[in-house]
Amino acid sequence: MKKIQKHTYRFNPHTLRYEKVLVTLRDRVKRISFSVLFGVVLGVVVVVVTLQFMEAPRERALRREVAQYKRQLRVLGDRVERAEAVLTDLEERDDVLYRTIFESEPVSEATRHSGIGGVERYEEFDKMENGALLKQTTMKVDDLTKRLYVESKSLDEVYEMARTKNERLASMPAIMPLAKNQCKVVSGFGMRFHPILKYRRLHSGIDLTARPGTPIYATGDGVVRVAGRNQKGLSGYGVVTLIDHGYGFQTLYAHMQSTKVRVGQKVKRGEQIGTVGSSGMSSGSHLHYEVIINGKKVDPVYYFGGDLTPQEYEEVLELARQENQSMS
Repeated sequence: MKKIQKHTYRFNPHTLRYEKVLVTLRDRVKRISFSVLFGVVLGVVVVVVTLQFMEAPRERALRREVAQYKRQLRVLGDRVERAEAVLTDLEERDDVLYRTIFESEPVSEATRHSGIGGVERYEEFDKMENGALLKQTTMKVDDLTKRLYVESKSLDEVYEMARTKNERLASMPAIMPLAKNQCKVVSGFGMRFHPILKYRRLHSGIDLTARPGTPIYATGDGVVRVAGRNQKGLSGYGVVTLIDHGYGFQTLYAHMQSTKVRVGQKVKRGEQIGTVGSSGMSSGSHLHYEVIINGKKVDPVYYFGGDLTPQEYEEVLELARQENQSMS
């Protein structure tokens, strides 16, 4: 069947006749270009309107997923805070109760809260849209992790102290180094006037006056580390004995008349280790006694309770507090 061609006619008012309109290639290109341009513009408008006012299914799913993650982070943050409260209670009991029982120094706050890594560890969160919540939660978890590790090591130490409790108690200085009816406290721990040097300085022990030859006893189980006269680093102490009791405890006995032990010898609490004298820089017959804990000299009078009644202990404590002239 022959295809019928369609033509466009236009009425000419001058000739009063219909004339065929001839469509040139240029006209056709213009029409096609206009149609394509119109379609592109319409498509862009539709896309913009859709993106602006309508959510794609994938976008809605991602938005719901992000909201869920935020809720989970908040729940995780709450759980971390509850765990932190439990850990804080455990740390307080560790310091105030457990370590007090065994007379051990509490764990320092600097050790418990020392950071993990550096500040740059959290810089990546600053670049995220919701990085603040992630950063805060991560920092809490890191702090909790560090504190849990420190507390775990601390409880291991407490367990070890409990396991060796009897040995620790036997080693701890707990009695007077002289029989209480054979001595008298004449100068305590603190700033005192020195009888030889003639000026005030720290008196790092306690002076117990007694007759020459009075027996001196070890105040706890330990090993003799120093014994003899004019020992290195102990000038002025005369005949001196130093006992290492372990667990950070040491005791020093100075200005002795004689020592009855040797270096490396094991001694028991109450065992005689020497006699009272006036050797070294001393103004009279007496024993200068020191208690040292982890390298720090402390007031020995607090370790006299083992063989004194409460009344006798109060009397000794009162005498030791008086500021007077020491004997060495």
